[in-house]
Amino acid sequence: TVARATLGAMRPEIPHQPIYQMDRPSAAVRNVSYQTQAPENFGFAEAPAPSARIDDPVIEPAQDPQQTDHPLGAARGQVHENYIIAQTQDGIVIVDQHAAHERLVYERLKKQMAERGVAAQALLIPEIIELSAGDCTMLLELANEFSRFGLGIESFGNGAIAVRETPAILGEVNAKDLILDLLDEISDWGSSQLIQERIEAILSRMACHGSIRSGRRMRAEEMNALLREMEATPHSGQCNHGRPTYVELKLSDIERLFGRT
Repeated sequence: TVARATLGAMRPEIPHQPIYQMDRPSAAVRNVSYQTQAPENFGFAEAPAPSARIDDPVIEPAQDPQQTDHPLGAARGQVHENYIIAQTQDGIVIVDQHAAHERLVYERLKKQMAERGVAAQALLIPEIIELSAGDCTMLLELANEFSRFGLGIESFGNGAIAVRETPAILGEVNAKDLILDLLDEISDWGSSQLIQERIEAILSRMACHGSIRSGRRMRAEEMNALLREMEATPHSGQCNHGRPTYVELKLSDIERLFGRT
C-alpha cells in the first residue's frame, strides 16, 4: 500500500547479517497462523479510533439534568457490579447497592410489622429442612412468633421442619439459608434481651436475604429508583450494621485532588 511504501522508505537500511532462526513452518501451519494476524492494511485513515467503550456496557443512563437536582443525584453508572455512581449538582455520590437496599428492606419490614405483621407468600412446594432435634424444638417453640414475620414453619417428623410460607417482601428466597440464619440469631439471644430487640434482630437478618446482592448488574432506572427511595427513607444513610451506605465527594474536593484549585 501507499502507507507501507512510505513507511518503508523512511526506515534506515540495515547491513546484511546472517540470520539464525527456527525451521520454517509448513505452508498449512503458516496459513492457519496468518488467519489470526491483524489485517495487512496499515493505512492511518483505516486505523480504528481509540475508544473506552466496553463490549458489554453495564448501562447507558440518560443524561436527565433534572435528576441531578435530587440530594443523591442521578445514576451515571455502576462499577464492580456493586457501587452506583451518581452525579449531583456539585459533586458525585457513590452508593453501596447491597448495603443501601438491605436498609430499605429492613425499614419496610419494620413498617409492616408495626402495622399488621409481615405479609407472607405460600410456597408451591414446602421446603423440608433437616436439623438436629434440639434446633427443631427451638424453632418450633417460636413458630407463632415467626408467623408474625411472614414465616410459616411446622414439624415434619423427627429431625426436620417444613417451611410453608416466607415473607412476601423478600421475593424468591432460599428458605434453608433463611432458617439457618435465623437459627444462628436466636441461638445468641440472652435471657435479658428485650422482645423489641429480638424482633429487630430477626427483621435485620431477613432483610439481608431480600436485598440486592453484590455482583448484580442494575439498569439505570433501577439505580435511580433506589436513590429516590433512599432519599425518602429514614436512616438510609447507614446499613443495618452501622456502616455507611453511601459517600459523597464534592466537586471542589475532586478538583483539589487533581490540583485544579
